[in-house]
Amino acid sequence: MWDWFKDQLTHWSMVHAYLACATAGGGMLLVQFGLSLFGLGGDMDVDTDADFDTDGDGDGSLNVLSIRAVAGFLTFFGLVGWAGTGAGWHPALTAVAALAAGTTVMLLIASVMRMFRRLDESGNFDPNLAIGTIAQVYLRIPGGASGKGKITASVAGRSVEFAAVTNGDTLATGSNCKIVSLISADTVEVEAI
Repeated sequence: MWDWFKDQLTHWSMVHAYLACATAGGGMLLVQFGLSLFGLGGDMDVDTDADFDTDGDGDGSLNVLSIRAVAGFLTFFGLVGWAGTGAGWHPALTAVAALAAGTTVMLLIASVMRMFRRLDESGNFDPNLAIGTIAQVYLRIPGGASGKGKITASVAGRSVEFAAVTNGDTLATGSNCKIVSLISADTVEVEAI
């Protein structure tokens, strides 16, 4: 057995290099896939990135040195190199094709992961964002803080309903008001405009 390994090491070729890259990259992808099945593979990327801000709205980083992207590069670099060598391509053409395939897959994975990061939102609403916005009364609000009414407001791109009180005069249904403070998570104080 040792003689076989010695023979392989002394006859090292580009085929072996391509296979080593494909094995290393494929192994990393399989390990990460296995970990993600158990919820452990989510945040294992190296925090190094190259900036390609193309649209100017938000995080323009394209994380090309993540573990997924590097594993994809190694896998496809190795597979295309191995296939090109096996098909009898010129070594330079094989190397260029392997580099092109690896780089394409690396950029594709980085782009897909960037799109996934953009989809990541908590979905929680912060009622403090409503302070200072204009709202419309849809259920009369008694004056002098003597009772609650209801308002609707457009906050952070969504229509939100709050219970409302006012220290001023009674606010009629359909009138506009301004949210001045937050009393609780679902109750605000308003004033007439």
